Amino acid sequence: MTAMTRVTIPATAPDQGDGRKVVSALCFSVMTLAILQAAVVPVVPTMARQLAVGPTAVGWVVTANLLAAAVVTPVLSRLADQRGCRPVLIGMLIAVVIGSVLCVLSPSLPLLIIGRVMQGAGFALFPIGVAVVRAVLDERRVTRAIGLMSGIMAAGGGLGIVAAGVLVVDGGDYRRVFWMLLVLSLVALIVVWWAIPDTRRRDTHGRRFDAAGTVLIAVALCALLLAIAEGSRWGTWVILPLGIGSCGCFCWWYRYEKRCADPLIPPRALIDRAVTPVHIAAVLVGAAMYVQFLGIAQFVQIDAGLGGYGFGYTVLEASLMFLLPGSVVGVVTATLSGRLISRFRADLVLASMCGVGLVGFTLLGFTHDQPWQIVVAAGVINVFVSGAYTALPSLLIEAVPAGDTAVVNGVNAIARVVGSSLASAVVASLLAVMTLEGSDVPSESAFTLSFVLGGAAAAGAGVCGLLAHTRAEG
Repeated sequence: MTAMTRVTIPATAPDQGDGRKVVSALCFSVMTLAILQAAVVPVVPTMARQLAVGPTAVGWVVTANLLAAAVVTPVLSRLADQRGCRPVLIGMLIAVVIGSVLCVLSPSLPLLIIGRVMQGAGFALFPIGVAVVRAVLDERRVTRAIGLMSGIMAAGGGLGIVAAGVLVVDGGDYRRVFWMLLVLSLVALIVVWWAIPDTRRRDTHGRRFDAAGTVLIAVALCALLLAIAEGSRWGTWVILPLGIGSCGCFCWWYRYEKRCADPLIPPRALIDRAVTPVHIAAVLVGAAMYVQFLGIAQFVQIDAGLGGYGFGYTVLEASLMFLLPGSVVGVVTATLSGRLISRFRADLVLASMCGVGLVGFTLLGFTHDQPWQIVVAAGVINVFVSGAYTALPSLLIEAVPAGDTAVVNGVNAIARVVGSSLASAVVASLLAVMTLEGSDVPSESAFTLSFVLGGAAAAGAGVCGLLAHTRAEG
């Protein structure tokens, strides 16, 4: 296993007070990212009504952001490793601010989609933030900082959903959400400019940007995510070529990167005995998280008079009662997980958290007759998600050199996106196919099966975490 090493930084490393300033700025930034990602989803139907467009067209507000995030995250993460985190973070947040301005001012859907593409740059905040804390903090404080960042990011998602529900209640203008995102992005830009030090490494001077590798990975990721996100609408004859093309591009990209002197993503950051299981675990954790999010949000909105289950809550009520408490639990869990990782191995913490997730999904799948039961199960699952999101970067830090910190965490972040996209497609398909006789209302068994799959994903992630440590020792 590669020992943890610190990045070469300016002559004097930040003291403890400066370290707190850096971590505080990064926490606010990743919270902004989480709100930016989550707050838009509940208002998509409102956008469709107010822009007078169909559900397929308005869906690109989410899809375009997802594709942009997948493409730019590895690129920006590698640039941060090679050119320093501070300029990349500042440039990224400037792009997010401009994108937010476009979303606020957009009179039509195309300009709104362009704004969402620019906002996709913000997805690289977390992996680059991990590289920053590894550069400026000692080993003991790194895991605690990652835990706090993970918890704040988890809470930000819940806050974003609640804020969106409040801002557009009773038919409010969807642009209110983007005004909120614009203000948060501006503040994040200011605090990053003020707090983040220069972390440029002296041994990367003269390295060239890998343009060919960037194009190949961008095509491969876009084809893969389009196949997942649009599969149900486009049909097999479109999705099959996309899937085959994605596999072909990935293989071409991998062969090229193995020969490239300065690859965009070093093959060891993707395919390595100690790294690959962590990326697979990220796919599974991302999938489990979305199973919980989508399943609970839709389950509690079903009218019991129609389906024989559910509670008939609104989107805002569902967010406040079931999702927000779990986000609060997630903050506490992530902070404690950082301390646990400092004392025990990261793989053991990940496996333990995945065991907790299995318990939570079991509760959710088979005891959901009362609202309090779902609140408890959601809290247990958020313990798992937040703890796992803290352990994954720690496992990667143990496995790669300091110069690959941002890019390997960027790859891991994209793995979580792939998992979330897969879960979204699977849950949507189950709820569409397994319906009550004579109606389009999902059956209770569709939700139960979804939650069982979430538990299986959690268990699989734990096994992958342990396998990563075993292989690293071997």
